[in-house]
Amino acid sequence: MTPARGMANWAQFGHFHLGVYSLLLPMKALVSSLQSDSAVRVVVFRSLVPGVFCAGADLKERAEMNQSESDLFVHSLRSLMTEIALLPMPTVAAVDGFALGGGLELALACDLRTAAFSAQMGLIETTRGLLPGAGGSQRLPRAVGFALAKELIFTGKKVDGQRAVEIGLVNRATEQSPDGDAAYKEALILAREILPQAPIAVRMAKEAMNRGMEVDITSGMAIERMCYARVIPTKDRQEGMAAFLEKRPPRYIGE
Repeated sequence: MTPARGMANWAQFGHFHLGVYSLLLPMKALVSSLQSDSAVRVVVFRSLVPGVFCAGADLKERAEMNQSESDLFVHSLRSLMTEIALLPMPTVAAVDGFALGGGLELALACDLRTAAFSAQMGLIETTRGLLPGAGGSQRLPRAVGFALAKELIFTGKKVDGQRAVEIGLVNRATEQSPDGDAAYKEALILAREILPQAPIAVRMAKEAMNRGMEVDITSGMAIERMCYARVIPTKDRQEGMAAFLEKRPPRYIGE
């Protein structure tokens, strides 16, 4: 579904209790299709299940898996989260309810997150004899800091949307609406603030930051230079300069 030009909205993929493989395979296919889709400028992940963004894997289903099946499932889930994180355009998770375990890992794989104050988020795997296995142990420290991430993972503690914005787990939080979609509406506001900007520049900025975070600052500067060089010859860069000189809004085409 596309509620606004250039924005993909994944409402149908917000809940893992649908049979893991029946969900993961089509979601993986859609993520793969977005990798080369230059028309999509922002992707919003939400849920149509009231009160639940994504409650994680079905533990009853997991309990019936042998060790090999469990390893394959977690590997598939980790791979999907990595593919989401590597999408070239900005991604926003709209957390309007519970985001637990793999649900929070899905939100963490996105670039930006919005939440209702009433939302509940947590990597609760240690309360079930597990640890975060789909990127949570790596992405949560990068989002909230090392010490706080350890506390949240060691204790399996959940935080609400208000606390989440205070610790930097989400970008924006708001009171829940009567329709239960306040975080989604906030995500659309955020997405529409991104949409008017030059799409290639936004994608290159994402690449520069994501890759730069994994290396020393000298190497990061080299990555920034490379990304900057890819923007210079674009029509959008020329349009941005012309619009500034002519004192008018720019009209970016993604070229």
